[in-house]
Amino acid sequence: QVRLVESGGGLVQPGGSLRLSCAASGSILNINDMGWYRQAPGEPRDLVATVTSGGETNYADSVKGRFTISRDNTKNTVYLQMNSLKPEDTAVYYCNVLIQNRPGIKLKYWGRGTQVTVSS
Repeated sequence: QVRLVESGGGLVQPGGSLRLSCAASGSILNINDMGWYRQAPGEPRDLVATVTSGGETNYADSVKGRFTISRDNTKNTVYLQMNSLKPEDTAVYYCNVLIQNRPGIKLKYWGRGTQVTVSS
């Protein structure tokens, strides 16, 4: 069993910053890709950023230069530093982690989501 626990969401004014965290625990042999997605009301869930086990990152065009994804492999944790936040960043943010918990078996797990609201 694998558990993902997200934290760090909240209400922030435009131009402000937030840092999201997602910690994985449970039956884990190896963690591969880690990432963040977001979903606004009435919209599909979209990729925000990903980071591979080797540290390669990928960002949605809408967040490039404002958001930074990072990971701490010693803590099985992925972070999303969000700066210069805009109202259009308002969404529920979900972490997504590709985990090998048995030899030859890799599964994607989702967190329960954390609300980020950008409003004055």
